[in-house]
Formats: sequence, structure tokens, C-alpha cells
Amino acid sequence: MPRYIIIYLGGGKPSSPEEGEQHMSKYRAWLSSLGDSAVSPANPLKNTNTVHSDGTVNTGGTTSMSGFTIIEADSMEAALLIAKGCPFLDVGGSLEVSELIQMPGQ
Repeated sequence: MPRYIIIYLGGGKPSSPEEGEQHMSKYRAWLSSLGDSAVSPANPLKNTNTVHSDGTVNTGGTTSMSGFTIIEADSMEAALLIAKGCPFLDVGGSLEVSELIQMPGQ
């Protein structure tokens, strides 16, 4: 079955710890609803650095990517339907969905 990566971009910070917990509760419920289709369900990012072609390193990233989830779905349409249900959209974030290509020899 094809695999898709859902990339989390942007999103607002909760205004209180309670709001943060409410959002995380919705997010955990969404991930749980995915069942076995969630291959790698929650992968938040932190401490990003950028390595440039000349070998220099800068603290921080060049995108607003904050994490990703890898799912299995029958088609891009099915993957998009799954993404549309993600509560990350409720906090002003956006999602990019891409099909992962299986590399030869893997």
C-alpha cells in the first residue's frame, strides 16, 4: 500500500496550558482513529539547524515545518481525506501531503 507523509506547517501556539491540552487531546484522538494506517504517527521537530552546500551551519530552519506523520492509504485522495480531519488545521496550521517513493533495494 502506498505511504504518504503529512507535513505540519505553521500553526498557532495555545493561549493557555488548558487550551494546549484540549488540542493535544483532539490530536491524540485523531491519531488513534487512524489505527494501523498510521505508520509513524507523531514526529515533532525541535532544535533545527540548516547545513548549507558550502558546509556552513545556521541555527534554525528555512521552513515552518514543525513535524510530520507517515500514513498508509489507498490513494492520494484517501490520504488527503485523512489529512483534512487533522486537528492541526484548527490551530491555523496547514498540511502538505506527499506520496513517498519506495527506493530500489529498500
